[in-house]
Amino acid sequence: MRPTMPSSLFRAQTALCCMLPLALNACAQPPTAVHQQQQELTAEGELRIDRLAHGLHHPWAVALLPDGSFLVSERPGRLRRISATGQLSAALAGVPKVFAEGQGGLLDVVLDPAFASNQRIWLSYAEPGPDDTAGTAVATATLGKAALSNMRVVYRQEPKLEGPNHFGSRIAFDGKGHVFISQGERNQKELAQQLDKLQGKLVRLNLDGSIPTDNPFVGRANARPEIWSYGHRNMQGLAVDPRSGRLWQSEHGPRGGDEINLPEAGKNYGWPVISDGMNYLTNLPYSETIGRQAPGMERPYHVWAKSPALSGMAFFVGHPESAWNNSLLLGALAGQSLIRLRLNGDRIVAEERLLGTLRSRIRDVRASADGHIYVLTDEDDGQLLRLTPPKR
Repeated sequence: MRPTMPSSLFRAQTALCCMLPLALNACAQPPTAVHQQQQELTAEGELRIDRLAHGLHHPWAVALLPDGSFLVSERPGRLRRISATGQLSAALAGVPKVFAEGQGGLLDVVLDPAFASNQRIWLSYAEPGPDDTAGTAVATATLGKAALSNMRVVYRQEPKLEGPNHFGSRIAFDGKGHVFISQGERNQKELAQQLDKLQGKLVRLNLDGSIPTDNPFVGRANARPEIWSYGHRNMQGLAVDPRSGRLWQSEHGPRGGDEINLPEAGKNYGWPVISDGMNYLTNLPYSETIGRQAPGMERPYHVWAKSPALSGMAFFVGHPESAWNNSLLLGALAGQSLIRLRLNGDRIVAEERLLGTLRSRIRDVRASADGHIYVLTDEDDGQLLRLTPPKR
């Protein structure tokens, strides 16, 4: 194994203006990326790690632009461009106001399926409401060089609630004219089972924000028609498998019980009535939890006994030259690693933990068409990394 560069050397010191949150918007010249490289020996060969940029303040999501540049959201409420060579822009104007407390803020950013023609992007965020309330929201906007325009909110979680936790949220398209939006139950467990509330639900909309007529609860009394599935805790991973078109979703359990689901229309994924996790304070099941299974509720497709704190998710498929072909990649926050699940069809056959020497929270992961993987570290001095997996 080659020696691994120490984490302290891998991180360059952030410019002073980008260490102070109040000064971030005033940074006229954001820090220039210092490209550094290291290698990590994996189960199937050597992984190359290149740092493309640093100086990001708690970045949450990265979108890969067609020209090789990037869009990155920062949780305090900024959206940045990063050039293909690692230059950070100033914050783009026109981003919606966010509730930047606790786990809230600016969250996911994805390109519209027709981005090449419409330049539209999608943002999920914690939207402030009256009396210090907030809720997950999703908006679309047209991306310009230095600003967003034509902002339109297409989804709002209702009702808005007090509290800084469990907003989710990821956005995924099914290729059939629909968008899925994941979110959390805002740390109010019982709401995940209440169909007249949007907390703890996976929702499905048409791309114009309207509700598909074939959603499972359309026309049902006392149920929100946006809902696709329910009984979720805090979903921060969402991706469609390009091989099958099937939607996969990951979510935080409590103490233990992080899980992957393959959510289907109208199904109940159990939280908080069934769970593999425990109360953080007592290390016992929550009072609402009756066990790990119950009639009419779905067991997780895959579960971790010790919570890695799952975040972004991406499929790495269609690269037969790569030793990592047919993998599912997940960011781990508390686990401070990139999790690689080797797949045989839909079946998970092996797990590998990577990037542990960085000692960083991995918030997002995206795969590019040219066979690279891009990772964001969620830190005061967050980084954008490019991974080159080993060849066969």
